[in-house]
Amino acid sequence: MNNTKIKDVRLFKATSTLSKPIADATHQISEISFVVLEVELESGVIGQGYLLAFHYSPNAIIGALKDIVEQVKGFHAYETLKVRELLAQEHEYFGHEGLLQWASATINIAMWDAWGKTLGQPIHRLFGQSRDKVPVYGSGGWLSYSNQELIEEVTDYKKRGFTAVKIKVGSKETGRDIERLKLVREAVGPKLNIMMDANQGMNLQDAISLSQQAKDIGIYWFEEPVNHTNYAGYETLRKKTQISISTGEREFSNQPLLELIRRDAIDLWQPDILRIGGVESWKESAALAQAYKIPVLPHYYKDYDVPLLCTIDNGAGAESFDWIDDIIDNKMKVDNGFAYPRQTPGWGFEFLHKFMTEV
Repeated sequence: MNNTKIKDVRLFKATSTLSKPIADATHQISEISFVVLEVELESGVIGQGYLLAFHYSPNAIIGALKDIVEQVKGFHAYETLKVRELLAQEHEYFGHEGLLQWASATINIAMWDAWGKTLGQPIHRLFGQSRDKVPVYGSGGWLSYSNQELIEEVTDYKKRGFTAVKIKVGSKETGRDIERLKLVREAVGPKLNIMMDANQGMNLQDAISLSQQAKDIGIYWFEEPVNHTNYAGYETLRKKTQISISTGEREFSNQPLLELIRRDAIDLWQPDILRIGGVESWKESAALAQAYKIPVLPHYYKDYDVPLLCTIDNGAGAESFDWIDDIIDNKMKVDNGFAYPRQTPGWGFEFLHKFMTEV
């Protein structure tokens, strides 16, 4: 099957048509942009993988990706574990966390896309499908929004059939977080679940205070209230407030999950497929969470997460943004609070070249 070997690798940048400045508790984001990697097989099959880059360190991530281009040529599309092992050895000197793992995961995702297309099968059918749809929640609620923008976003999610919305907290303005939470509850009514995400931007005392103030509003879970390495803080917050804790998007391995489990300090595990290391690493992480009866609700990448969630038993749902919908060829079906995996081969979508610039 020599025609399944990687012949070429290309890199592109793409920017969402919805791009505009946004902010959470720890970041000022000037643009919503992506890096797209294409692998071309000797057969002519093309697989894509992408990462959410925003405006951060563009030369660094492009450099990390360019470093692996020649290394992966000649491998078969199905040799994802061989490539993972090769790159792990190559990256050991500078460390497995950070940009180098993002690069490894991007090529891994593109190889899976190419292999699924070669077999003529969507990703979720390659691993044993356990469901045909996944609950999704509407994400956003940026701190940079005006009250009107916030209300418009959450009510739009409700009109589209979403049953849960997540908004940002961690405002530097006293009382602003609870004000926004109350506005959202008034706007969406009593039945929709509301989650709050501090993006690690709060200290423990403020996180405890907000959790207590928001008790009557009804908060489904609190995401990244404090720094992701503050395991004792997560343990204390959960014990003092009984609020459900979700975290995991910043992690590059399963060790933090084990520590949080040891402390009984987590309710929902949120792996990021790029940071955790790609498809196999994502599934390994989900399996570990399942062993401890922890539901999995991954970070951001619904176009990869929904197919994979359809192959595990402890998938709680996926996060939904519309950022890539206008620059790809096949938008994922989201209807009445559920997302449906695409039935076309591979991941089932491609970025359109008219929106891509080669780098």
